[in-house]
Amino acid sequence: MKQIVLKNVTKKFTTKTLGSITAVNNFSLEIEEGECFSFLGPSGCGKTTTLRMVAGFEDLTEGEIHLGGKAVSVKDKNIYVPPEERGLGMVFQAFAVWPHMNVFDNVAFPLKVQKMNKSDIKRLTQIALKHTNLNGLESVYPSDLSGGEQQRIALARAIVTSPKVLLLDEPLSNLDPKLRESMRFEIKELQKKYNFTIIFVTHDQSEAMALSDRMLVMDMGNIIQIDTPRNMYNKPINKFVHKFLGQSNFIRVVIKDGKAYPKGDLSQEIPCDVDEGAKPEMLLAVRPNAININHTRGYRTKIEKRIILTDNVEYFVKVGDQMLEVETPHRNEFKEGEPCCLEFIHSLWYEDDGIDLDAERNKRQII
Repeated sequence: MKQIVLKNVTKKFTTKTLGSITAVNNFSLEIEEGECFSFLGPSGCGKTTTLRMVAGFEDLTEGEIHLGGKAVSVKDKNIYVPPEERGLGMVFQAFAVWPHMNVFDNVAFPLKVQKMNKSDIKRLTQIALKHTNLNGLESVYPSDLSGGEQQRIALARAIVTSPKVLLLDEPLSNLDPKLRESMRFEIKELQKKYNFTIIFVTHDQSEAMALSDRMLVMDMGNIIQIDTPRNMYNKPINKFVHKFLGQSNFIRVVIKDGKAYPKGDLSQEIPCDVDEGAKPEMLLAVRPNAININHTRGYRTKIEKRIILTDNVEYFVKVGDQMLEVETPHRNEFKEGEPCCLEFIHSLWYEDDGIDLDAERNKRQII
């Protein structure tokens, strides 16, 4: 069953400095019941605006939104269902817990708004507290709890009404790295227990990869790619997605007689398969951990710089007139200035359009 359907959704804002901006452009998407689906993209790309339209906090400029087969926002028919009637749970980036209420009252609040009887409020609140590891803290106030515990309060409050859809707007970004990692697993466990559909908004690639059944990458209001995390990481549709989903090297190459030569060095080819129909100048994309550095096989160069980290070693080497980053385990160690060879294990080809849209992306961050 299609739990969430967006059809040609568009949202425009008018700003004093930038004039009319299309924050979300002709956005169409279907999310299955029980699916964990992530919106991923840089600040200002439109992901939170889309989430707010699903929640009902923002109205559409154009298009339709359907939840569980029911139309909740249809602009041309003047249909708009308010947030409290959409049957959603939502957790924000800021924990948004009420400091004057204890843990129990924070979590029970949505049930009290629904005017549920006291025995049901107590029963459902205790269940939500148990599933978020907050049982025993009912009388404690948020100011006496850690950031992770406060975020659990927000999660418990979002699930206490057993919503069909849970909307998460960068809920882990204010937590330290260890807490973020543990909370990812707790969110997935909650989904198994409650069987709700999740839309998870984040700019953190690791969170999206760890949590998602499918995800999309947005850029400047547009959907760029939708796929499973594995497929998207291994087969990014363009340079932007490749760069956004992890560390990337982009080598400008010249294609001659079916062979690839790096710009700045036409004396030796890069050992890789060249796509049929490749243009005379292309970009070869390869991740730092997909380069085999060795002494005998591949493109000959030398170590320009070495950085020893906790989990790996980073090397910087020249390929033609361009600097590449290579990541290896500690057991594969070279010294600065030492000759080496590079083999490209998994690489992709993109056209080198030379377009840089970072200035436009920075402008949109104010929306």
